[in-house]
Amino acid sequence: MTAANTANQVEGADLSALERELAELCVSALNLEQAADSIDPTAQLYGDGLGLDSIDILELALEVSRKYGFELRSDDERNHEIFQSLRTLAAHVAAHRTR
Repeated sequence: MTAANTANQVEGADLSALERELAELCVSALNLEQAADSIDPTAQLYGDGLGLDSIDILELALEVSRKYGFELRSDDERNHEIFQSLRTLAAHVAAHRTR
């Protein structure tokens, strides 16, 4: 199952709250000048869209791992899908979080 498929299976209200929480985490962890509520949950995180680079993604993965109690590994072949957007990241977190 892909992260995008998982995103479609998580209930909208819960996912929406988690997307907002992750947007706030992005802004604080990466010192973004953008307001968390202005981040489009479907916009690409990497490159175009939010404009994160590989170092930003690694930092975000570390913060997500700390906050939600599971490991995001740099060698995971699904990272492109997981970090496609806030929505796909939220779906992955919802499916794997321990806290």
